[in-house]
Amino acid sequence: MNDSDGRAEHTARPKRADARRNKETLLDAAASVFVTSGVEAPVRDIAAEAGVGTATIYRHFPTRADLIIAVYRHQVEALAEAGPSLLETGPTPHAALGRWIDLFVDFLVTKHGLAAVLRSDDAGFDTLHTYFIDRLVPVCGQLLDAAAGAGEIRSDLKAYELMRGVGNLCIGADSDPRYDARRLVELLVAGLRRSR
Repeated sequence: MNDSDGRAEHTARPKRADARRNKETLLDAAASVFVTSGVEAPVRDIAAEAGVGTATIYRHFPTRADLIIAVYRHQVEALAEAGPSLLETGPTPHAALGRWIDLFVDFLVTKHGLAAVLRSDDAGFDTLHTYFIDRLVPVCGQLLDAAAGAGEIRSDLKAYELMRGVGNLCIGADSDPRYDARRLVELLVAGLRRSR
């Protein structure tokens, strides 16, 4: 093996576990601040929430768009991983589906300003949207299939349809305190039940 092979092998090595944890801590802190203050929140607020200096954030995420996209991807991954876990640990597939939809609603209604920031780069927005669909539609489909297979819900609803419906019910939830998207989504999920 020559030196260039060694360098290539070294650069391809995955990040150390502590470096991954530190980055996840930053992403969780940014997500928390975005929920309360929107995506235009000062970087110093995110740094304070994470317990690091602002230089640490800029080292990982040179631009605000980089940070926002990383938070978005981090949350999509958490939501994707939650589906199978909820199926495994939930009392019923329908309960797992309901809990996952709750998490999906949280994800949707806490994206203050995300679309506006990402629309400035339509290609980047399209790529993120495709990533979102590719990661989450199969998870929702798995939950729907499990609940339908258990005879708990009707079997004629597709995952994309459900997710689109939930998304539409969440529009405006962040700007109108009188509007309770979660209540309407709960009614939608309850309406999936098979009549006995």
